[in-house]
Amino acid sequence: MEALGIEGAWVFTPQVYQDDRGAFFEAFRGGEFAADLGYRLDVAQVNCSVSRRGVIRGIHYADVPPGQAKYVTCVRGAVLDVVADLRAGSPGFGKWEAVRLDEDSRKAVFLAEGLGHGFMALSDAATVLYLCSTPYAPGREHGVNPLDPAIGISWPLEKTDDGPVLSEPVLSEKDAAAPTLDEALRQGRLPRYEDCVAYAAGLRGQPVPPALD
Repeated sequence: MEALGIEGAWVFTPQVYQDDRGAFFEAFRGGEFAADLGYRLDVAQVNCSVSRRGVIRGIHYADVPPGQAKYVTCVRGAVLDVVADLRAGSPGFGKWEAVRLDEDSRKAVFLAEGLGHGFMALSDAATVLYLCSTPYAPGREHGVNPLDPAIGISWPLEKTDDGPVLSEPVLSEKDAAAPTLDEALRQGRLPRYEDCVAYAAGLRGQPVPPALD
């Protein structure tokens, strides 16, 4: 696991073995995950989404505690996967990072509780799998608008290396109507950084940092 520039976000690049039969790789290893992050990922639910080119899903997050950590990979096609720091009070608040996930590199992204997640399908059809630490709970799950200029995610809306020029991004009604980051912050809807740090410390069996106790 390689740490990204956002605290709590990691990328995993597996070794892919290919021969005339096809390919084999280890998509996830619990022991190595625990060695790198300091705790095991308790998978409570596995989600699968299929999206056509230009679809943007997100940016989604869940209340902390317990939040919802995600281990995300693209098993067919390609997506631009985005992690956004939505934790109120975080030193990196509002920062985002993007990683291309596709059926060739087989990379995966892990994001801890409290971080926001979204992606854009770059191929005609993209299938994404999410290993989730908690089951779906509508009352605890929220979103911010993925096109919020204050976040400024560089979605490839004009041209991609995977196909023709895109017209308009495709969003669900819920995602399109989601508040901006500033609106969500003023409404008190975002996870608090101190709660996320305390929750992560608990997962690692560590005492809560004094400033957060």
